[in-house]
Amino acid sequence: MSINFKFILGIIGNIIAICLFTSPLRTFWDIVKKKDVQEYSGIPYVCTLLNCMLWVVYGMPDVQLQVLVVTINAAGCMIETGYLTTYLIFAPKRLRMKVLKLLAIVAVGFVFVVVLILELIHDKTRRKLIIGTLCVVFAVGMYASPLTIMRMVIRTHSVEFMPFLLSLFNFLNGLVWFGYAFVGGLDIFIAIPNGIGALLGLAQLALYAFYKNATPARMERVGKADESKLGTGMEAISIDLARDHHHHHHGETCTATPIKQSGPLLPTTTLPHHTHGSH
Repeated sequence: MSINFKFILGIIGNIIAICLFTSPLRTFWDIVKKKDVQEYSGIPYVCTLLNCMLWVVYGMPDVQLQVLVVTINAAGCMIETGYLTTYLIFAPKRLRMKVLKLLAIVAVGFVFVVVLILELIHDKTRRKLIIGTLCVVFAVGMYASPLTIMRMVIRTHSVEFMPFLLSLFNFLNGLVWFGYAFVGGLDIFIAIPNGIGALLGLAQLALYAFYKNATPARMERVGKADESKLGTGMEAISIDLARDHHHHHHGETCTATPIKQSGPLLPTTTLPHHTHGSH
C-alpha cells in the first residue's frame, strides 16, 4: 500500500492554515462586544479574500485540479467574508463605503480577469502560467508585511509585535506547502511564495530567539510619517493584516498585539494598522 505524501502534506497544510485564518477571532469578538470597529481597518480582509479567490481558481479543474488547494482557500473565502460582514455591520458610514467600494472593484476586476483568461485561453498549461503568475506576484507583494514587522522588532528590541506561536505557525505553514509543491512533480507557483514564507518564518524565529530577553528600546509615539508606513502605505501593496492595536492618544507610547496571519499559500506576519480619523 503506497502512502500519498502529497495528500498528507495537504491535509496538514489545511489544518495549519485554518488556525491562521481563525486567529483574528479575538479581534472581531472585541468589535462585536464594543459594537465599534475602533481603529481596525477592513482593507486587509479584502486583500486576503482576493488572495484566496485567486488560489481557488488556480486549483480548479479548468486550470489544474488540486482539491486541497481549493478546500483551504474556499474556507478562507468564507472566513474572510464573515470577517468583512462583521466589519461592515459595525463600521461607520465613511469606512463602510470605503471598504464596499474596494470590494466592488476587486469583485469586478477578479471576474473580468478570470472570465477573460478562461474564455480566450483554452490551453490549461498557459492558463496555469498566467493565473499562477498572478498568484505569485500578489503573494510576493504581501511580503512587505513580515519584512516590516521584523524591522520593528530590530528597532524596538522587542518581540511584542511578533509572538512566538504566530512566527512558528508561519514557518510551519510555509514549510508544509513548500513540501507539498515538490511532491508528485514541482509546482513552482506554490513553491515560490511558500519557500519565501518559510525562510521569513525561520528568520522571525531567529529574531525572536535573539530579542526575547532583550531590554526593549523606548518607542516614542508614532508620528504621521511612521503611521503612513504602518497604515496606508501598506494598503497600497495589498497586505493581509489585522492587529489588536491600542493607541495611546495622549500618552507617549504606542503598543500593538499581533492577532492575524495570512492563510494557506501565503504565510505573512501582520502589522499594526491605524485607520486615520475613524472616529
